[in-house]
Amino acid sequence: MTDKDLPALSIADLQSLLRRREVSASEVIDALRKRIQSVDGEIGAYLSLDIDGAMKEAEEANVDLPLGGVPVAIKDIINVMGQPCTCASNILRGYRSPYDATIIQKLRTAGAIPFGKTNLDEFAMGSSTENSAVKLTRNPWDLSRVPGGSSGGSAAAVATDAAFGALGSDTGGSIRQPAALSGVVGFKPTYGRVSRFGLVAFASSLDQIGPLTKTVRDSALILNATAGHDPRDSTSLNEPVPDFAAKLGNDLRGIRLGLPKEYMIEGIDPQVRAAVDDAVKKMNSLGADIVDVSLPHTDYAVAVYYILATAEASANLARFDGVRYGHRAENPKDMLDLYGRTREQGFGPEVKRRIILGTYVLSSGYYDAYYLRAQKVRELIRQDFARAFETVDALISPTSPVPAFKLGERTEDPLQMYLADIFTIAANLAGICGISVPCGFAKVEGHRLPIGLQLLGKPLGEAGILQMAHAYEQSTDWHKARPPIAPAK
Repeated sequence: MTDKDLPALSIADLQSLLRRREVSASEVIDALRKRIQSVDGEIGAYLSLDIDGAMKEAEEANVDLPLGGVPVAIKDIINVMGQPCTCASNILRGYRSPYDATIIQKLRTAGAIPFGKTNLDEFAMGSSTENSAVKLTRNPWDLSRVPGGSSGGSAAAVATDAAFGALGSDTGGSIRQPAALSGVVGFKPTYGRVSRFGLVAFASSLDQIGPLTKTVRDSALILNATAGHDPRDSTSLNEPVPDFAAKLGNDLRGIRLGLPKEYMIEGIDPQVRAAVDDAVKKMNSLGADIVDVSLPHTDYAVAVYYILATAEASANLARFDGVRYGHRAENPKDMLDLYGRTREQGFGPEVKRRIILGTYVLSSGYYDAYYLRAQKVRELIRQDFARAFETVDALISPTSPVPAFKLGERTEDPLQMYLADIFTIAANLAGICGISVPCGFAKVEGHRLPIGLQLLGKPLGEAGILQMAHAYEQSTDWHKARPPIAPAK
């Protein structure tokens, strides 16, 4: 096998080669380095690489471990010891992490090699990766379009074979939506299933780390290695972790899939609707029963999310004050001047917008009217899902209402940008698990743009939706398609 072919492999196929000693972990890193050099100038998926460090780990890799010798790209909001962790923000330029996040420790224990930090919307606040203060990431299917966000760098890297798999974070759809727009698999575990220790917090009651991969099996393999209780994360669930990959199969007989009427609404791109309709028919042909269900409080999800998420962000981002780490304003007159100018210089427009919104809804006189009321509606949304899961095994919907939109198209209209996550937000509010898998293409201006199918499962229902997604994936060829990015000459 040539260097050119290696990066195109799935994690599962790469594992087989490594274990049979047909390729070394060092050769894998070198092939990946060449692939990144050939495509990332156009795509802009990576913020930093440590080739020497990765090569050293590869030379010592135990390829008989579950992920032995497999490089995994890391969204630059997750701490990796000795590596930058900028959150794509000017306020953290120059910061290097003094420790590994729990998920990085778990990846290393499984033999994986954390390799490269990927671009994102600043502090994961966005749906297009255009809010990065460092660079622009482009959609590999059409360079004039966004890759989705906030984990757009991770999605674009996997889509272009510049990563075998990657970690992202999902606060309101930030794994699933870029996976859909970039044509890869994106998995959001149940809240608490994967430790958040070492993830820079955006909204602590919503954030969850998960994988972006080329196949559903690869997502299951990464989840096998990373799920589990962590005493350093007070929200971590102390529940048994099954072998997710072992439970994958192609049979959907006896499965009941709910189709929420509130998710098949006007405003969905006709090509997205048609692709999802075809996917539902395919699931039905594989043995699944399709049942109409209702999630009556769906209309309130976006509003509730942008009250609660901004409130938590305003509290979490108070730590970036110029005192302990990151950017510090020069020659401050006093502490207030230090705080004010450091934050004014360090944070971008979207982060400032959300801090202001969050501070407002938590302020005296408005707390009950906004934050407290939003928490009550969040509980109603959670109950909607709980009732639906009494009659169905999973819910099925589009991941995004539209294919990838043009760069700059929504930057001046925050509401339109926020609505890009309309089908993904509620899962975070309810704390359930969800996956996006490729289910077709839209043809727009001469380009094929990926479309994602979303499956939502009950809390701790990861094994079920992975099995369903795998069955669908293996019955189609959508996941085999790769964007027309050729290596640079």
